[in-house]
Amino acid sequence: QVQLVESGGGLVQAGGSLRLSCAASGRTASPSAMSWFRRAPGKEREFVASVSTSGGRTDYAQSAEGRFIIFRDNSKITVYLQMNSLKPEDTAVYYCALNIQGYLYWGQGTQVTVSS
Repeated sequence: QVQLVESGGGLVQAGGSLRLSCAASGRTASPSAMSWFRRAPGKEREFVASVSTSGGRTDYAQSAEGRFIIFRDNSKITVYLQMNSLKPEDTAVYYCALNIQGYLYWGQGTQVTVSS
């Protein structure tokens, strides 16, 4: 089994920053892409950002481009999401996902609330 544990969520004022972390443990041999998704109240889960196995390629949702940075530490099998210039519309539960041999594992989520 694979376990993903997110941390770093919380309450922040608009314009502030947060860094989310997601650490993987268990049967994590051959991990590949790691990603962040989010689900805002009353909305579907949506893609935020992903990073390739080596960390050399990153992809972002348009809403995250230029404000969020995703990066990973393969020695710790941990992915991070640095979120800057936060907006109230960024309020959501943020989930990390890890692709291992075509199967997507999910964390339990961490709440991010941005006050105006």
